[in-house]
Amino acid sequence: MTEPRLTLHSVSYMLPHGRQLFSHLSATFGAQRTAIVGRNGVGKSVLARILAGELMPSSGSVAREGRVHYLPQNPLAARPLQNIAALAGIEPALQALERIEQGGCDVQDFELLAERWDLRQQFCAQLERAGLPPLAPQTAAGRLSGGQAMRVALLGARLAQADFLILDEPSNHLDAAGRRALTEELRQWRGGLLLISHDRELLEHMDGIAELSSGGLSFYGGGYGCYQQAQRQQAQNALDELARLKLQRSRAEQALRSQQERQNRKQARGERHGKQANQAKLLLGFGKERAQASSGRLAAQHAASREALDQSVREAAQAIDWQAAAIHWHLPDMSALPGQGERMVAEFEQLRLPWPAAAAPVSLQLRAGQRLAICGPNGCGKSTLLQIIAGRLQPLHGRRRVHVPFALLDQDQNLLQPEQSLLGQLLAAAPRTPESLQRMRLAQLGLDARHVEQPCGGLSGGERLKAAMACALYRDEPAQLLLLDEPDNHLDLQSLQALESMLRHYPGTLVMVSHDAALLQAVGLTHRLEAGADGWRLQSCEPPPGRASPARP
Repeated sequence: MTEPRLTLHSVSYMLPHGRQLFSHLSATFGAQRTAIVGRNGVGKSVLARILAGELMPSSGSVAREGRVHYLPQNPLAARPLQNIAALAGIEPALQALERIEQGGCDVQDFELLAERWDLRQQFCAQLERAGLPPLAPQTAAGRLSGGQAMRVALLGARLAQADFLILDEPSNHLDAAGRRALTEELRQWRGGLLLISHDRELLEHMDGIAELSSGGLSFYGGGYGCYQQAQRQQAQNALDELARLKLQRSRAEQALRSQQERQNRKQARGERHGKQANQAKLLLGFGKERAQASSGRLAAQHAASREALDQSVREAAQAIDWQAAAIHWHLPDMSALPGQGERMVAEFEQLRLPWPAAAAPVSLQLRAGQRLAICGPNGCGKSTLLQIIAGRLQPLHGRRRVHVPFALLDQDQNLLQPEQSLLGQLLAAAPRTPESLQRMRLAQLGLDARHVEQPCGGLSGGERLKAAMACALYRDEPAQLLLLDEPDNHLDLQSLQALESMLRHYPGTLVMVSHDAALLQAVGLTHRLEAGADGWRLQSCEPPPGRASPARP
């Protein structure tokens, strides 16, 4: 068979409301491991769907050589109310196998099965390999956690016998073991691979990185380290070029002023000489008109030169791409709250989770300024515990008391109403805050008027995370307790770094579920609540430099 290949031929895509997402993309992806990175909302997931054949471009075409398997960002949301065989993408083949076993002779069933006579056994073996309990293919997918659902979808990719994999944020929701298994799987993959991800560890194992921006696709050889180094060098080159052009403009403007001053002096001398020589008024007028015309031509030339210089500076400034565009979070001031280090924020006594039913009860006290990570393998009840802490789920028994304003940012960003605009929801939550101030704060997050006035359901995953966080922090009574479930999912690299910095300086109490070791280290954890075979265990962490650890719960 020929090498698997995906080729974009001048592909453009326009959103339903008329905004051009990207235009005239031409590129070829072969049998290498290539990651696609870029800002939230730039169109990475849309491009993945176009490459996979699930979405038609507004113009241009895609050529595919080889069998393509596509895994969307959130498999459960993309294929709701299904069994795990459908989640893995093998339900049609299993149904064809059943019809053949019952005596069916339809040619399409044989083509669909593609001689995978042991598909059912392979599926069960892959479930075991993925660390999942033995499940029948008809098991409802809704019983799985987000990480378990992603593992099932990934094993479907292995069973697809594809020549080309397109994976959109596959490490989202995966626990540490799942991420290691995914990294090893992709390291050994020998077909074509397109990976959309912000997972820095996963990106390090890529053969190349393609950055999607408003200017098109830019390609970099090597993994994340090479990409990061190239980005830093490009940013420095762009800054140097901007400084050079500003200096060139300053010198040119000085030269233009000197030339204009010489012209003015020459004109003044000519007028004085004419008067002293008693020239006729007609000749004096003619000379004055000629001097004025020459001065006008010179002024027009100077204006054109200044515009050309200004344009070159503007273009150089635009070349400093998204790395130079800072994302700034406005953090609430909690310094006036009494007893920050000792103040009790929440108390939980003998909470027994409704799912998983075998989970041991949890007792926990949270104090002001504490930073707690809830850790454990997929399916152990981390997200369920967060839902109980937030009061969205009731425990089987136990008591819950929360003493401060709080906000839960779950994996689906249910803090937002998808049919309403971000600005409308934020103004409703903060009637005492001027709209102009809220617009400025949102713009500092990269959410301009186009984003904040459209329904939240139309935002990208990363944009929704920033929008939900803004609703938690920018309301009139900001959250003093943040409950975050996989907050790094869907964020681009720049936004992820800004989130790490914001959470590190957030003055309230933080409870977070995440499998990103770099993120957990960056926020300055004080405690870990670890789920294990013998129940939940609370561990203290070393406080980060310059930060005192709050009282032990």
